[in-house]
Amino acid sequence: MAYNRPWKSFDEQLDLLRQRGMSVTDEAAALDYLQRVGYYRLSAYWYPFREFETVGRDNRGRTIHRATDQFVPSTQFVDAVRLYLFDKKLRLCLADALERIEISLRVDLAYLLGERSAFAHVENTKAHFHPRFANRPSRKGSPVSQFDAWLSKYRGLVARSKEDFVRHYHDNHGDELPIWVAVEVLDFGALSQLFGMLHVKDQQAIAFRYGVSDWKVFGNWLFSLSYLRNLVAHHSRLWNRNITTKPKLPERGEIPWCDTFIDSESTRFKPFLLLAITRMLVKSICPETQWHQRLAEHLATFPEQHSARKLNLHGMGVTEDWQTWW
Repeated sequence: MAYNRPWKSFDEQLDLLRQRGMSVTDEAAALDYLQRVGYYRLSAYWYPFREFETVGRDNRGRTIHRATDQFVPSTQFVDAVRLYLFDKKLRLCLADALERIEISLRVDLAYLLGERSAFAHVENTKAHFHPRFANRPSRKGSPVSQFDAWLSKYRGLVARSKEDFVRHYHDNHGDELPIWVAVEVLDFGALSQLFGMLHVKDQQAIAFRYGVSDWKVFGNWLFSLSYLRNLVAHHSRLWNRNITTKPKLPERGEIPWCDTFIDSESTRFKPFLLLAITRMLVKSICPETQWHQRLAEHLATFPEQHSARKLNLHGMGVTEDWQTWW
Protein backbone atom coordinates (compact mmCIF):
# COMPACT_ATOMS: atom_id res chain seq x y z
CA MET A 1 0.00 0.00 0.00
CA ALA A 2 1.45 3.34 -1.04
CA TYR A 3 1.80 6.00 1.66
CA ASN A 4 0.02 9.13 0.45
CA ARG A 5 -0.13 11.50 3.39
CA PRO A 6 1.66 14.75 2.55
CA TRP A 7 4.10 16.70 4.69
CA LYS A 8 2.40 19.48 6.64
CA SER A 9 3.77 22.63 8.19
CA PHE A 10 3.21 23.27 11.89
CA ASP A 11 0.46 25.78 11.05
CA GLU A 12 -1.21 23.21 8.79
CA GLN A 13 -0.98 20.57 11.53
CA LEU A 14 -2.75 22.91 13.93
CA ASP A 15 -5.41 23.75 11.34
CA LEU A 16 -6.03 20.03 10.79
CA LEU A 17 -6.64 19.53 14.52
CA ARG A 18 -9.09 22.42 14.53
CA GLN A 19 -10.92 20.93 11.53
CA ARG A 20 -11.31 17.72 13.48
CA GLY A 21 -12.95 19.47 16.40
CA MET A 22 -10.06 20.25 18.75
CA SER A 23 -10.14 23.63 20.48
CA VAL A 24 -6.88 25.61 20.57
CA THR A 25 -7.05 28.36 23.18
CA ASP A 26 -3.38 29.44 22.94
CA GLU A 27 -2.14 29.17 19.37
CA ALA A 28 1.43 30.28 20.13
CA ALA A 29 1.80 27.69 22.88
CA ALA A 30 0.27 24.96 20.70
CA LEU A 31 2.66 25.73 17.84
CA ASP A 32 5.54 25.71 20.29
CA TYR A 33 4.63 22.20 21.45
CA LEU A 34 4.24 20.95 17.89
CA GLN A 35 7.70 22.32 17.11
CA ARG A 36 9.40 20.97 20.25
CA VAL A 37 7.57 17.68 20.85
CA GLY A 38 6.08 16.81 17.48
CA TYR A 39 2.63 16.00 16.12
CA TYR A 40 3.15 12.24 16.10
CA ARG A 41 4.33 12.00 19.73
CA LEU A 42 1.51 14.24 20.96
CA SER A 43 -1.04 12.25 18.95
CA ALA A 44 -0.68 9.38 21.46
CA TYR A 45 -2.06 11.72 24.12
CA TRP A 46 -4.99 13.10 22.15
CA TYR A 47 -5.95 9.68 20.77
CA PRO A 48 -8.19 8.85 23.81
CA PHE A 49 -10.22 11.97 23.03
CA ARG A 50 -11.15 10.86 19.51
CA GLU A 51 -14.66 9.75 18.61
CA PHE A 52 -15.05 5.99 18.13
CA GLU A 53 -17.48 4.14 15.89
CA THR A 54 -18.68 0.53 15.91
CA VAL A 55 -17.46 -1.44 12.90
CA GLY A 56 -18.51 -5.00 13.73
CA ARG A 57 -17.79 -7.90 16.04
CA ASP A 58 -14.82 -10.23 16.43
CA ASN A 59 -14.97 -14.04 16.40
CA ARG A 60 -15.82 -14.00 20.11
CA GLY A 61 -18.79 -11.75 19.58
CA ARG A 62 -17.13 -8.69 21.10
CA THR A 63 -17.85 -5.28 19.61
CA ILE A 64 -15.04 -3.79 17.52
CA HIS A 65 -14.57 -0.03 17.70
CA ARG A 66 -12.49 2.16 15.41
CA ALA A 67 -11.24 5.68 16.06
CA THR A 68 -12.52 8.36 13.72
CA ASP A 69 -10.67 11.56 12.89
CA GLN A 70 -13.06 13.68 14.96
CA PHE A 71 -12.57 14.64 18.62
CA VAL A 72 -15.29 14.47 21.25
CA PRO A 73 -16.85 17.84 22.17
CA SER A 74 -14.87 20.34 24.25
CA THR A 75 -11.51 18.61 23.68
CA GLN A 76 -8.69 21.14 23.96
CA PHE A 77 -5.08 20.94 22.76
CA VAL A 78 -3.97 21.57 26.32
CA ASP A 79 -5.70 18.34 27.44
CA ALA A 80 -3.19 16.32 25.41
CA VAL A 81 -0.26 18.49 26.52
CA ARG A 82 -1.06 18.01 30.21
CA LEU A 83 -1.25 14.23 29.75
CA TYR A 84 2.09 14.35 27.94
CA LEU A 85 3.70 16.31 30.77
CA PHE A 86 2.20 13.97 33.38
CA ASP A 87 3.59 10.97 31.49
CA LYS A 88 6.99 12.61 31.09
CA LYS A 89 7.36 13.15 34.84
CA LEU A 90 6.15 9.60 35.46
CA ARG A 91 8.98 8.27 33.29
CA LEU A 92 11.52 10.47 35.07
CA CYS A 93 10.36 9.11 38.44
CA LEU A 94 10.69 5.55 37.17
CA ALA A 95 14.15 6.17 35.72
CA ASP A 96 15.38 6.93 39.24
CA ALA A 97 13.89 3.75 40.71
CA LEU A 98 14.91 1.44 37.88
CA GLU A 99 18.48 2.70 38.13
CA ARG A 100 18.59 1.65 41.79
CA ILE A 101 17.24 -1.81 40.97
CA GLU A 102 19.63 -2.27 38.06
CA ILE A 103 22.69 -1.28 40.07
CA SER A 104 21.65 -3.47 43.00
CA LEU A 105 21.19 -6.44 40.69
CA ARG A 106 24.64 -5.86 39.21
CA VAL A 107 26.13 -6.14 42.68
CA ASP A 108 24.13 -9.30 43.46
CA LEU A 109 25.26 -11.10 40.31
CA ALA A 110 28.88 -9.97 40.54
CA TYR A 111 29.14 -10.99 44.20
CA LEU A 112 27.54 -14.39 43.73
CA LEU A 113 29.37 -15.41 40.54
CA GLY A 114 32.63 -13.64 41.38
CA GLU A 115 33.10 -15.77 44.50
CA ARG A 116 33.31 -18.83 42.24
CA SER A 117 35.33 -17.41 39.36
CA ALA A 118 36.37 -13.97 38.22
CA PHE A 119 35.26 -14.98 34.75
CA ALA A 120 32.19 -17.05 35.60
CA HIS A 121 30.05 -15.01 33.21
CA VAL A 122 31.94 -16.35 30.18
CA GLU A 123 32.29 -19.92 31.47
CA ASN A 124 29.26 -22.05 30.68
CA THR A 125 29.90 -24.68 33.33
CA LYS A 126 27.60 -26.52 35.68
CA ALA A 127 29.37 -24.84 38.59
CA HIS A 128 28.00 -21.46 37.52
CA PHE A 129 24.84 -22.04 35.50
CA HIS A 130 21.96 -24.48 35.37
CA PRO A 131 22.67 -26.64 32.27
CA ARG A 132 19.03 -26.81 31.21
CA PHE A 133 18.55 -23.05 31.55
CA ALA A 134 21.82 -22.06 29.87
CA ASN A 135 21.66 -24.59 27.03
CA ARG A 136 18.03 -24.24 25.98
CA PRO A 137 17.43 -22.58 22.58
CA SER A 138 17.59 -18.79 22.71
CA ARG A 139 14.34 -18.77 20.74
CA LYS A 140 12.07 -21.43 19.30
CA GLY A 141 13.83 -23.44 16.61
CA SER A 142 17.17 -21.67 17.03
CA PRO A 143 20.38 -23.73 17.19
CA VAL A 144 21.93 -21.00 19.36
CA SER A 145 21.77 -21.63 23.09
CA GLN A 146 20.57 -19.11 25.65
CA PHE A 147 24.11 -18.79 26.99
CA ASP A 148 25.72 -18.29 23.58
CA ALA A 149 23.13 -15.67 22.64
CA TRP A 150 23.75 -13.90 25.95
CA LEU A 151 27.53 -14.10 25.48
CA SER A 152 27.26 -12.62 21.99
CA LYS A 153 25.19 -9.75 23.36
CA TYR A 154 27.69 -9.23 26.18
CA ARG A 155 30.61 -9.13 23.74
CA GLY A 156 28.77 -6.52 21.70
CA LEU A 157 28.14 -4.37 24.77
CA VAL A 158 31.81 -4.48 25.69
CA ALA A 159 32.91 -3.70 22.13
CA ARG A 160 30.60 -0.68 21.93
CA SER A 161 31.43 0.65 25.39
CA LYS A 162 33.21 4.01 25.53
CA GLU A 163 33.84 3.80 29.28
CA ASP A 164 37.35 4.58 30.49
CA PHE A 165 37.34 1.61 32.89
CA VAL A 166 36.88 -0.82 29.99
CA ARG A 167 39.87 0.64 28.15
CA HIS A 168 41.89 0.61 31.36
CA TYR A 169 41.24 -3.08 32.01
CA HIS A 170 42.00 -4.02 28.43
CA ASP A 171 45.26 -2.04 28.48
CA ASN A 172 46.44 -3.32 31.85
CA HIS A 173 44.87 -6.72 32.44
CA GLY A 174 44.00 -8.30 29.10
CA ASP A 175 40.94 -8.80 26.93
CA GLU A 176 38.56 -10.40 29.45
CA LEU A 177 36.81 -8.32 32.07
CA PRO A 178 36.19 -9.91 35.49
CA ILE A 179 32.55 -10.26 36.47
CA TRP A 180 32.63 -7.34 38.93
CA VAL A 181 33.71 -5.08 36.07
CA ALA A 182 31.68 -6.80 33.34
CA VAL A 183 28.36 -6.14 35.07
CA GLU A 184 28.91 -2.42 34.64
CA VAL A 185 28.42 -2.71 30.87
CA LEU A 186 25.30 -4.90 31.12
CA ASP A 187 21.91 -3.36 30.47
CA PHE A 188 18.79 -4.40 32.37
CA GLY A 189 17.85 -6.99 29.77
CA ALA A 190 21.26 -8.65 29.87
CA LEU A 191 21.16 -8.73 33.68
CA SER A 192 17.73 -10.35 33.57
CA GLN A 193 18.96 -12.98 31.10
CA LEU A 194 22.07 -13.71 33.16
CA PHE A 195 19.93 -14.16 36.26
CA GLY A 196 17.68 -16.56 34.37
CA MET A 197 20.57 -18.95 33.67
CA LEU A 198 21.64 -19.33 37.30
CA HIS A 199 20.97 -22.41 39.37
CA VAL A 200 17.63 -22.40 41.13
CA LYS A 201 19.23 -22.05 44.56
CA ASP A 202 21.12 -18.97 43.36
CA GLN A 203 18.04 -17.39 41.81
CA GLN A 204 16.16 -18.16 45.03
CA ALA A 205 18.86 -16.57 47.18
CA ILE A 206 18.75 -13.33 45.21
CA ALA A 207 14.94 -13.30 45.08
CA PHE A 208 14.77 -13.65 48.88
CA ARG A 209 16.85 -10.53 49.24
CA TYR A 210 14.05 -8.57 47.58
CA GLY A 211 11.30 -10.17 49.64
CA VAL A 212 10.12 -12.60 46.95
CA SER A 213 9.94 -16.29 47.90
CA ASP A 214 9.25 -17.62 44.39
CA TRP A 215 12.31 -17.42 42.14
CA LYS A 216 10.19 -17.86 39.02
CA VAL A 217 8.08 -14.86 39.95
CA PHE A 218 11.16 -12.76 40.65
CA GLY A 219 12.81 -13.75 37.37
CA ASN A 220 9.65 -12.83 35.52
CA TRP A 221 9.53 -9.50 37.34
CA LEU A 222 13.05 -8.71 36.17
CA PHE A 223 12.00 -9.51 32.60
CA SER A 224 8.99 -7.22 32.96
CA LEU A 225 11.08 -4.43 34.43
CA SER A 226 13.55 -4.69 31.54
CA TYR A 227 10.57 -4.01 29.26
CA LEU A 228 9.59 -1.06 31.45
CA ARG A 229 13.19 0.18 31.38
CA ASN A 230 13.12 0.17 27.58
CA LEU A 231 9.91 2.20 27.54
CA VAL A 232 11.42 4.75 29.90
CA ALA A 233 14.75 4.91 28.05
CA HIS A 234 13.04 5.49 24.70
CA HIS A 235 10.63 8.11 26.09
CA SER A 236 7.65 5.98 25.10
CA ARG A 237 4.11 6.65 26.26
CA LEU A 238 3.53 4.83 29.52
CA TRP A 239 0.52 5.93 31.54
CA ASN A 240 -2.31 4.13 29.71
CA ARG A 241 -0.63 1.58 27.46
CA ASN A 242 -1.21 -2.15 27.51
CA ILE A 243 1.93 -4.05 28.46
CA THR A 244 2.96 -6.86 26.15
CA THR A 245 3.16 -9.66 28.72
CA LYS A 246 1.46 -9.79 32.09
CA PRO A 247 3.84 -10.30 35.03
CA LYS A 248 3.56 -13.46 37.09
CA LEU A 249 2.16 -13.11 40.58
CA PRO A 250 2.90 -15.19 43.70
CA GLU A 251 0.38 -17.47 45.33
CA ARG A 252 -2.43 -15.67 47.11
CA GLY A 253 -1.36 -14.39 50.53
CA GLU A 254 2.41 -14.57 49.95
CA ILE A 255 2.70 -10.85 49.10
CA PRO A 256 -0.56 -9.23 50.27
CA TRP A 257 -0.61 -6.29 47.85
CA CYS A 258 -0.43 -8.71 44.90
CA ASP A 259 -3.81 -10.22 45.82
CA THR A 260 -5.65 -7.22 44.41
CA PHE A 261 -4.13 -7.87 40.99
CA ILE A 262 -4.93 -11.58 41.22
CA ASP A 263 -8.58 -10.64 41.67
CA SER A 264 -8.55 -8.10 38.82
CA GLU A 265 -7.25 -9.76 35.68
CA SER A 266 -7.53 -6.63 33.53
CA THR A 267 -5.07 -4.69 35.71
CA ARG A 268 -2.31 -7.23 34.98
CA PHE A 269 -1.95 -5.87 31.46
CA LYS A 270 -1.54 -2.27 32.64
CA PRO A 271 1.58 -0.39 33.77
CA PHE A 272 0.49 0.23 37.35
CA LEU A 273 1.38 -3.36 38.26
CA LEU A 274 4.92 -2.69 37.04
CA LEU A 275 4.99 0.46 39.18
CA ALA A 276 3.90 -1.60 42.19
CA ILE A 277 6.65 -4.16 41.52
CA THR A 278 9.16 -1.34 41.22
CA ARG A 279 7.97 0.09 44.53
CA MET A 280 8.47 -3.23 46.34
CA LEU A 281 11.98 -3.79 44.99
CA VAL A 282 13.12 -0.23 45.68
CA LYS A 283 11.85 -0.44 49.26
CA SER A 284 13.77 -3.70 49.76
CA ILE A 285 16.96 -2.02 48.52
CA CYS A 286 16.44 1.27 50.37
CA PRO A 287 14.08 0.69 53.33
CA GLU A 288 14.04 4.39 54.20
CA THR A 289 13.30 5.54 50.68
CA GLN A 290 10.59 8.08 49.99
CA TRP A 291 10.49 7.26 46.28
CA HIS A 292 7.11 5.57 46.49
CA GLN A 293 5.67 8.58 48.30
CA ARG A 294 6.97 10.91 45.60
CA LEU A 295 5.37 8.72 42.97
CA ALA A 296 2.07 8.67 44.87
CA GLU A 297 2.17 12.46 45.04
CA HIS A 298 2.72 12.60 41.30
CA LEU A 299 -0.18 10.24 40.60
CA ALA A 300 -2.37 12.59 42.63
CA THR A 301 -1.61 15.34 40.09
CA PHE A 302 -3.28 13.47 37.21
CA PRO A 303 -4.63 16.33 35.12
CA GLU A 304 -8.29 17.20 34.74
CA GLN A 305 -9.55 17.60 31.20
CA HIS A 306 -11.82 20.07 29.44
CA SER A 307 -12.94 17.32 27.07
CA ALA A 308 -16.38 15.78 27.44
CA ARG A 309 -14.59 12.43 27.73
CA LYS A 310 -12.97 12.27 31.16
CA LEU A 311 -9.87 10.14 31.73
CA ASN A 312 -8.49 8.94 35.05
CA LEU A 313 -5.82 6.74 36.61
CA HIS A 314 -7.82 3.59 35.94
CA GLY A 315 -6.49 3.83 32.39
CA MET A 316 -3.10 2.74 33.70
CA GLY A 317 -4.50 -0.04 35.88
CA VAL A 318 -4.57 1.74 39.24
CA THR A 319 -6.63 -0.36 41.64
CA GLU A 320 -9.37 1.00 43.89
CA ASP A 321 -7.51 0.11 47.09
CA TRP A 322 -3.99 1.13 46.07
CA GLN A 323 -3.61 3.88 48.67
CA THR A 324 -4.30 1.41 51.51
CA TRP A 325 -1.14 -0.60 50.78
CA TRP A 326 1.05 1.74 48.77
